[in-house]
Amino acid sequence: MTETIRNARAAALPAKLSRSWLLVNAAKEEIFTPAQTSEADSVIFDLEASVADDKKLEARDNVVRALENGMSAWVRINKMESEFWDDDLAAVAMLPGLRGVMLPETERPEQVSYTAMRAKAGLPVLALLESARGVENATRIAEAPGTFRLAFGTNDFRKDTGFSGDPMALAYARSRLTIASRMGGLPGPIDGPSAADADDEKVWADAEVTHMMGMTGKLVLTVDQVNTLNEAMSPSEDERDWARQMLEAAEGGSEITDGSYLPRLARAKKIASLADTYGLWNA
Repeated sequence: MTETIRNARAAALPAKLSRSWLLVNAAKEEIFTPAQTSEADSVIFDLEASVADDKKLEARDNVVRALENGMSAWVRINKMESEFWDDDLAAVAMLPGLRGVMLPETERPEQVSYTAMRAKAGLPVLALLESARGVENATRIAEAPGTFRLAFGTNDFRKDTGFSGDPMALAYARSRLTIASRMGGLPGPIDGPSAADADDEKVWADAEVTHMMGMTGKLVLTVDQVNTLNEAMSPSEDERDWARQMLEAAEGGSEITDGSYLPRLARAKKIASLADTYGLWNA
């Protein structure tokens, strides 16, 4: 029997509530264990963007060994049009540690559904939207059988469209993913990452933009940014204090005073539930 290596708190967290999604270069087997034991809510072994073509097979073998021997992760496979897509799926689909796959360069709903069917029934797919076509088809992709969450590939999207990285320039695309996720009945979308060399202040500021746009997860490129990202993407101390006051008043029999009372109470309950899930309610 293999020993479970994944951080126990993170392993128990439902992926629909994952804030931090740590991308790990699958060609660098030496960084697998630090990623697994980190506080990242979800780990993604990356066979695609971070791996050169001549390292793809070696990286795939690394992932197979890891997921056969106690590690637990999602896997970013190569894009459907590549020569590696079919073999990637065949290699990882039945591994005991596989949580799901991320499909890069998703542009059409059938790409997700076909990937899910080719892998195994019920395998969740993170649809990574990285182009103007993908973003414009976001609602159809969100509604496709097999889609678990949408993710935003900010850097490739900017390359495709010519947009800058300014939050205002990317506001439309982010809001499209949030609205599409709602239309498809999905958890909130996953935003693109901060730069790998971003300091805590920049990671926090980027996460505030993510949160403001209704997105509830964020890709992250380095373990060093995970704790800051998790804190920034969780209910704040002020939100938790407000929720406590609201819930205590409701328990004390406070009356409905106006039409906003029940929505505010529902929000307070949601904050309390999330804070409790992330271990912050009694912090």
